[in-house]
Amino acid sequence: MVAGLVTGNSIVNPDSKLGDAGVNVVVDQVTRIDRSEKKVILENGSPLPYDKLVLGMGADPIVPPLPGTDLQGVFILRSLRHAEAIKAFIAEHRPRRLTFIGAGFISLEIAVLVKQADPDCEITVVEMFDAPLPTMLDPDLGARVGTFLEEQGISLRLGCQVQEINGRDGLVDGVTLDSGETLPSQMVWINVGSRPNIELAKEAGLDIGRCGIAVNEYLETSDPDILAAGDCADNRHFITGKPDPGALRGPAVIMGRLAAKRLAGFDIPFPGLLNASACHLVGLNVAATGLNSQQAREAEIDAVAVTVETRSKHGMIPGAEPWTLRLLFDRAGRKLIGGQIVSKALHPVKKIDAVSALILGGKTAEDLAVFMAAGNPDCSSEPSLEPIAIAGEQALQKLAKA
Repeated sequence: MVAGLVTGNSIVNPDSKLGDAGVNVVVDQVTRIDRSEKKVILENGSPLPYDKLVLGMGADPIVPPLPGTDLQGVFILRSLRHAEAIKAFIAEHRPRRLTFIGAGFISLEIAVLVKQADPDCEITVVEMFDAPLPTMLDPDLGARVGTFLEEQGISLRLGCQVQEINGRDGLVDGVTLDSGETLPSQMVWINVGSRPNIELAKEAGLDIGRCGIAVNEYLETSDPDILAAGDCADNRHFITGKPDPGALRGPAVIMGRLAAKRLAGFDIPFPGLLNASACHLVGLNVAATGLNSQQAREAEIDAVAVTVETRSKHGMIPGAEPWTLRLLFDRAGRKLIGGQIVSKALHPVKKIDAVSALILGGKTAEDLAVFMAAGNPDCSSEPSLEPIAIAGEQALQKLAKA
């Protein structure tokens, strides 16, 4: 919406869609949960009784405690309301110099779209890690993304942090880094993560985990009549079993679906997060799932990584684009635990879903060596260059040498 590619109405579900399905929509704020009486209290004082209650309160963007975050021209992007405010500011002030704090996929996608819409604007991305997309990619693959961004005219400040957002007459006019450098800026975007909304649950006496409202595998809280799903829940990682903030749309949708199935009497456990995600940068596409190398080290997993360079079409077909697949395996169990893709072509990034399925299935390097993919000269590499199978073969060779 910020880039003008979609309208606000196209990215939200209208209340009528729920009403037409027989759902009673109440537009109000819940101020309290009364578990003993099994009712929620609305802001206007009215009670709503429940037999079962589902908490889907989401998360709010993290705003770091920096001087100047309250200046006009400093924005976060999490909701339609934020997008509308951003569009209005751009239309009124026409900022020429923009700074993005954080090099996650939200920052990078917006930065590329803004640059494409207005090639003359100056855009700088500030990231505390040494490469973009640090939660998705290993540093060397992230460095490829950084090179691409610089080729698009987007400046990077890596391995540094913002100390202060500067202003004049209530408007932002610069950003000071811990290196002492000041970046002139007429607009600042902050995208550094999110924090689960747990206050209502905490006040109701529900158990709180490390990353949100504590839930069991069926998304039930410490009160079996109250479920929690999405960004507000204390999610766990499928591979490590440890709490994980997640905060991605895909898992939230699935958790909502499973909560509904639980209310309907099904016993379907939530498998845990893989944090599968994709990033479209117009001329470059990135996807990742499971653990990257740093995350594996933090989980004390001895990981073996293999990298395969392939192409989007058969060599005889014009227009083939290069793409890279990296897979990580647990040395002890030889199981697949992560995957990363960097591709100039768009369609190879969907291979990440196959990688996710293989991880969820507990597949090993041996299994991947005989992975058979559908092939077509126009939309895949030759069968002899099928990257998942080649990665399985390479992993076997590395593991045999261990």
